[in-house]
Amino acid sequence: MNLSSMLAERTAAGRPVRVGLIGAGKFGSMILAQAKCIPGYHVAAIADLDLGKTRAALARVGWPEERVAAASIGAALDDGTTHLTEDAGAVCTAEGIDCVIEATGHPTAGIRHALAAIEAGKHVVMVNVEADVLCGPLLAARAKEKGVVYSMAYGDQPAAICELVDWVHACGFELVAAGKGMNFAPPYRYSTPDTVWGFFGWSAEEVAKGDFNPKMYNSFTDGTKAAIEMAAVANATGLDCPEDGLAFHPSGLQDLAEVFKPEAEGGRLPKAGIVDIAASREPDGRVVLNNIQYGMFVTFRAPDAYTRACFQQYGLLTDKSGWYGSMWRPFHLIGLETSVSVLSACLRGEPTGTSGRYHADAVATAKADFPAGTMLDGEGGFTVWAKAIPAARSVALNALPIGLAHHARLKRPVARDQIVSFEDVELVDDLDIVAMRRDQVAMLDGGP
Repeated sequence: MNLSSMLAERTAAGRPVRVGLIGAGKFGSMILAQAKCIPGYHVAAIADLDLGKTRAALARVGWPEERVAAASIGAALDDGTTHLTEDAGAVCTAEGIDCVIEATGHPTAGIRHALAAIEAGKHVVMVNVEADVLCGPLLAARAKEKGVVYSMAYGDQPAAICELVDWVHACGFELVAAGKGMNFAPPYRYSTPDTVWGFFGWSAEEVAKGDFNPKMYNSFTDGTKAAIEMAAVANATGLDCPEDGLAFHPSGLQDLAEVFKPEAEGGRLPKAGIVDIAASREPDGRVVLNNIQYGMFVTFRAPDAYTRACFQQYGLLTDKSGWYGSMWRPFHLIGLETSVSVLSACLRGEPTGTSGRYHADAVATAKADFPAGTMLDGEGGFTVWAKAIPAARSVALNALPIGLAHHARLKRPVARDQIVSFEDVELVDDLDIVAMRRDQVAMLDGGP
């Protein structure tokens, strides 16, 4: 990699990389923590609906007040400071900003912000995986038409998985599976914002001391975030989602190559070429030995006996046969690493993962039996969890994406674990995004 040297050359020439950030929550705060440490990496504008929290976040990560005193984006660009605003649209269209980072976590708002930035000729780094899995393939196509980069955010797990997948292909191995670790056991599926802290083992006092969003943490707990991220990886890599959703196979580091290979070869996958999760807990809740809860992995097969022998000679973690190996990355540092995506887009014109096809979906699935009239509350809530399935199945079911399952009223009853369809709900908001989804269906691999 040579991004740092490329940035140094550009900075010496008086052309810093100029960035606009939308969303100053936890991920955005981590982005800002490192931005101040990178010469030539200028966050010229930060947009958030709560500027009080934004200022508190900046203070927490060590930004001096005078650095965020610019009266306008133009003034910030002129003097190297930062402008704070509630107007995300202004950040998306401001002349002089090279790249917009979308970190709101709100799927429909994220899509609108990305569209505006792309139309204004700016690169987009989409931290907002919820938006990416909802309309990412369409956004990527629009960006390509405009000659800009639409990228996943490095430091988040999907981009790291895409990097591992690319490594497998670039080395000439046979890709078998890709995924991530996660703290999950079957009972977690029906967690709600009221019960979520028990799964983390945190007391009410500990929660009260932190700035924790129960819906966000519940999305991680009930498997929704995993479905969203794995569907995004499938759209970026061409790997398949399992037909009926992720299986969450318990597996430690030493067992990855044994577990994540086809059933026909003694593994647990229905076939080669899929995404799934290495759960860090057994179904009864026991912690898996050497689990990779914070990591990402790929499994792959040696193409011939010579390569298989090399796997053994150089200590690669393999299955018992020696034909299947695994590679992993133990940690991801989310926003602390996102500058890699920005610099890759601005200096190389390359994404760190992008949803190049509509191949998979994350669809709303009922957490319980609900009568007609129930209002769905979306990701991490009380009513639905997300299931990652092939896009062809989603289209056949006319399934409701998890990103549109907030503020949607049921027109008829649904049963627990039933995939919710568009016919099941009344949608009154986000109709522009619904129309975009119809456009995306035309991108389905192999046709609708």
